[in-house]
Amino acid sequence: MTTPSAPPAEAAAGGKAAEERNAVVAGVLCYFFWGFLPLLFKAAAWAGAGPWEIVAWRSVWSLVVIAAMVGVTRCWQSVRTVFRDLRTLGLLAVAAALIGTNWSLFVGAVNAGHTLDASLGYYLNPLLSVAAGMLLFRERIDRWGWFAIVLAGVGVAIQTCAHGRLPLAALGMATSFCIYGVIKKRVRADAQTGMFVECLILAGPALAYAIWLQSQGLGHAGKPVAALILALGGPATVAPLVTFAWAARRMPLSTLGFLQFIAPTMQFVIGVASGELLSPLSIAAFACIWAGVAAFAWGAWRRTSAYRGQVSGDAASTSPAR
Repeated sequence: MTTPSAPPAEAAAGGKAAEERNAVVAGVLCYFFWGFLPLLFKAAAWAGAGPWEIVAWRSVWSLVVIAAMVGVTRCWQSVRTVFRDLRTLGLLAVAAALIGTNWSLFVGAVNAGHTLDASLGYYLNPLLSVAAGMLLFRERIDRWGWFAIVLAGVGVAIQTCAHGRLPLAALGMATSFCIYGVIKKRVRADAQTGMFVECLILAGPALAYAIWLQSQGLGHAGKPVAALILALGGPATVAPLVTFAWAARRMPLSTLGFLQFIAPTMQFVIGVASGELLSPLSIAAFACIWAGVAAFAWGAWRRTSAYRGQVSGDAASTSPAR
């Protein structure tokens, strides 16, 4: 006797749920990777490179890595398709400008000894992502989600007070990456192709600047240790960004937004371990933000449990009698 197949609706729902679960796993890995990036940039600064040189070589080596990936997977036809679609090309050009701005602000903050400011920017970003998901994609937020937003907002406000000034770099990082996420959700290109086009756009001016810097005797690409660290910026950038682009299109933006608390928390720890000032207000802010993450996780678990119960009930009611 053959086992009856699942009804089409149930199979489709199960496939969508599995895809979203895979996207969540990919998003978690992505943000863990981003959490460790300040260590790479601090190493580049230790080797003598300045923020602009780090960003320039990061752009160039990112293009080399993503071009190799496109070559191995033979996706050049997808690249040609993007260049024939002016709308997609335009969106990716905007995305390139946004991610280039984000890189510059982040590297500048870390190498100036303000990793805690950088972490604040990425604490702000999930709040903007949740708002964008609600306003632009009509994503629903339950009471646990709203409670999490309030707690995280209080935490960010306390952290801002702890710094005693308007965090312009943090606001710039949060805004640029939030808009970048919105564009990546709308663009008609796969993650790998989109990343290649973005890096191609950034690499031209970046390479010109790096060559000029070397010609003036101010560059560090000729020093073996510095050159190696600068080259590592390529794979360290491409891997999480491609993962982010893939995950962003397969899960609600609000869920992706709260996963983004992983990276700034790791950056927060790195900043403290590096000797940056951790005041009582900063500790209170950290506690509020993680309370918000816990509230959101609890709400997500409740929704998932209810959904599984509904699917199981529907399957039982539609299964043929045996």
